[in-house]
Amino acid sequence: MAAGTAAVIAAGALTAAGPAAHAAGRAPGHCATPRLTAAWYGDNRARLQELLDRYGRCNPYRPNRAKPVAVFDWDNTVVKNDVGDATMFWLLRNGKIRRPADGDWHTTSRFLTDQAATALAAACDGLAAPGAPLPTGTPAGTACADEVNAVYGTGATRAGAPAFVGWDRRTTEPSYAWLAQLQQGWTAREIRSFAAAARTENLAAPVGAKQRVGSGTATAWVRYYDQQQELIGALRTAGFDVWISSASPQPVVEVWAEGAGIAADHVIGIRNTTGRGGRLTPRLQGCGSVPDGADSMITYIDGKRCWINQEVLGVRGAAAQKVQPAARRQVFAAGDSDTDVSFLRDATALRLVVNRNKNELMCRAYDNGDGRWIVNPMFIEPKPQRTTPYPCSTSGYTERDGTPAPVRRPDGTVIPDQTDTVHQPSN
Repeated sequence: MAAGTAAVIAAGALTAAGPAAHAAGRAPGHCATPRLTAAWYGDNRARLQELLDRYGRCNPYRPNRAKPVAVFDWDNTVVKNDVGDATMFWLLRNGKIRRPADGDWHTTSRFLTDQAATALAAACDGLAAPGAPLPTGTPAGTACADEVNAVYGTGATRAGAPAFVGWDRRTTEPSYAWLAQLQQGWTAREIRSFAAAARTENLAAPVGAKQRVGSGTATAWVRYYDQQQELIGALRTAGFDVWISSASPQPVVEVWAEGAGIAADHVIGIRNTTGRGGRLTPRLQGCGSVPDGADSMITYIDGKRCWINQEVLGVRGAAAQKVQPAARRQVFAAGDSDTDVSFLRDATALRLVVNRNKNELMCRAYDNGDGRWIVNPMFIEPKPQRTTPYPCSTSGYTERDGTPAPVRRPDGTVIPDQTDTVHQPSN
């Protein structure tokens, strides 16, 4: 990609920022734009530096005198592994998931199937009174922990029955939302304390560590990416308004984002509604035309667009679900998954993709129609090259009902299948 014509066009767009005297991103008065030093793939560091130089506070000719917006996904974009998973495993090991207050597991998710509700009741209900914490970290609670973990991690019961049904695949993912919904009965402060304990454990554990959850094992470590921490710090120093948008629960991401210098008021995660005493309910806050309690518009694909438009750009009502005029949108975005496609496409200057071999995202990144996409292998344990092309022309896109479809450009033309070219080098 770095050698392609599109990249040259994008690089030219980024560096055309004013007279030659300011080409290095400097303005009178000894203002200095931060310089990136960490290792990146190909010319990605140079492309990111050009972004800093053009839009940073030191360039008096930057296109928008207001703070330019940069938005990062969190899990596997800023950190290696998933902080939502890390929190779920901690909750199960420490018995911090409550039985539904009215005893009905259907109340934990509008999309939970009868089979899943029945399986959860059979495994868990005999262990605690309604509303009380389940002892999932004890031998007696092993079957309950296994059932909860199966529904969360695989979207199916231990017996293989579908756990969720009837959701819009472009605005929500019920298993992601379920983690936030299982926090019912606790306050946000309590959830932050649980997330902080999980964070301490996962940062201290060696790379590759496993932990016992129920009768099985699960990943037990998380690491911040040095490159992303440096980039976030440089963007903030250069005057960017930097945000995190994640499909993990709001209090959880707040705890982890602090380690990258991002305050809680610049984090957008899955947000619960609250009840008496500030305790979280299993209902979720809505966005755009979706009201609180409908539970169908979380920070997921098109839902991320809505939440960014609403919380960052101040767009209210149904308009938040639509693509905004270019002058209002984020100039930079970074993500690693199909869940990030919409807000990445909305970025006007540069879009950073961490390659995890996700179909729709890699189809769009490698097609790179406007030259503003850059791809980087995962910074820790990068994936090897995908051996077959991405199925862009046939099934790379997922429709709202789950039907696979071709990935299309903004003009409606189909993106041809793409070869994986940015990956871990062969030994």
